Amino acid sequence: MQKLISEITRLYLMDGQRYRAQDDAAPASLSTSAFEQHLLGVRTIAVELVTEQGLTRALVMDFDSGDAGKGEQHWRDLCVVANALQEQLNLPAPAVSISGRTGFALWLSLAEPVPAADAREFIYLVRKAYLPEAAQLPDDLPRRWAEPPPARQASGKWAAFIHPSMGGSFAEEPGLDMAPPVGAQVGFLEGLQSITPAQFAQALAALRGDGSPVATPHTHVASSLLLQDATLEDIVKFLHSKNIEPTFRHIKG
Repeated sequence: MQKLISEITRLYLMDGQRYRAQDDAAPASLSTSAFEQHLLGVRTIAVELVTEQGLTRALVMDFDSGDAGKGEQHWRDLCVVANALQEQLNLPAPAVSISGRTGFALWLSLAEPVPAADAREFIYLVRKAYLPEAAQLPDDLPRRWAEPPPARQASGKWAAFIHPSMGGSFAEEPGLDMAPPVGAQVGFLEGLQSITPAQFAQALAALRGDGSPVATPHTHVASSLLLQDATLEDIVKFLHSKNIEPTFRHIKG
């Protein structure tokens, strides 16, 4: 569990991070014990991703309209954006999660915090460039509060990080009936890298039209893993590369 907390912290959290729970009157400082209880499903919390100073280093892009039965569309939209981020904006791969509700999310990690206004503009321009027909963005961007996966929802379903090539199999039901194995969650995060300040600035300039032009939607490479369901061989190969057996038990060695 400590390794999972370390990976989430490395990618998405900042010093002085706060959290809140449904029964809390006010935010409190995030402690290891509170975070561990959250990841174990004992008491789900929301972590404050935007500080009181208006800075953030975790950009959560939701693909979840809240409507059941639209999982396939949510997944297709996520694939378009995820591939564009990597292939056209030259950014590191984001983490992918199922919501435990009706959709998915991309988790982008910034090496250094940026003003929330810049984060909002980035998310808005990405959606505008690559999903011009998508529904209007919510007002609360970037997300100030989020429940980092794995997280048990009120319905009993679990949100969890997944390997991108597994997403299509969750289109009908983007949630798990039980807590995901901690070792697998670590495996899906430990190889990810944060977006450097230079990479973020270059991508934002391109989206604004101040730098290299942004490619038009749907020009991604068809063979990208994000655009197809994983075969059993793909999944086993990936899990073995992370020292995880196909049963999701950590290899002892």
